[in-house]
Amino acid sequence: MIRSLLLDLDDTLLGNEVDAFLSQYFGLIGDYARPFFDESTFLPMLIQATQAMIGDTNPELTNDLVFWSVFEELTGGTRANLEPFFRRFYETEFLNLKAFTVLRPAAAALVRAAIDQGLAVVVATNPLFPRIAIEHRLAWAGLPVSEFDFALVTAYENMHAAKPQPAYYREILNVVGVEAGQALMVGDDWLNDIVPAAEAGLLTYWIAPDDAVPADPSLLSGHGSLDKLADLVIGGRLQQLGA
Repeated sequence: MIRSLLLDLDDTLLGNEVDAFLSQYFGLIGDYARPFFDESTFLPMLIQATQAMIGDTNPELTNDLVFWSVFEELTGGTRANLEPFFRRFYETEFLNLKAFTVLRPAAAALVRAAIDQGLAVVVATNPLFPRIAIEHRLAWAGLPVSEFDFALVTAYENMHAAKPQPAYYREILNVVGVEAGQALMVGDDWLNDIVPAAEAGLLTYWIAPDDAVPADPSLLSGHGSLDKLADLVIGGRLQQLGA
């Protein structure tokens, strides 16, 4: 029986073409950082610290600790001095990125129905951003955390691994308290969402056109649009995917 629903955010719950979004994000934060950092080195340092989070699976270190350990070493600054810069960015300039996203009405309906049915709903977005940035994107998706009782929202402050590490999915299972076979991971990215979740033993649902050909059908419990999945959940038929 499926007891937990893990939902990717970008291009799953929220229309957000990741490559285009990141291009705009790096442009914005690069411009914002110009008065404080050498523009020729800031973005490479930011990317290097982010890549460190992706590669790290030390269960003793949350992703934010990994990020700041590398970023402090690269910049020569301290988290205490630099973190307010990032917080101001996420409170102000980051909001301009909403224009590059698209609301998917099925998202709120799906999540509401899943929660009402007693499922533990997890926002399983890659935890490379601070919680404040993820909460903004959830609000853009019509899913403000003040209105939806998520079992977990993964962020860089509370996770010890990131996609595409199977350890990321195992940690979610431990936090939520379900077995791998009782959890369904839903996402659009084959390599980040489907392959590592399946390796961790989870059921998987690939957000893709109905006629899309999966690289390995054996990894999937189903695939199709978010609207199609929402119809299953709202209609009380989600358990068909776990049969």
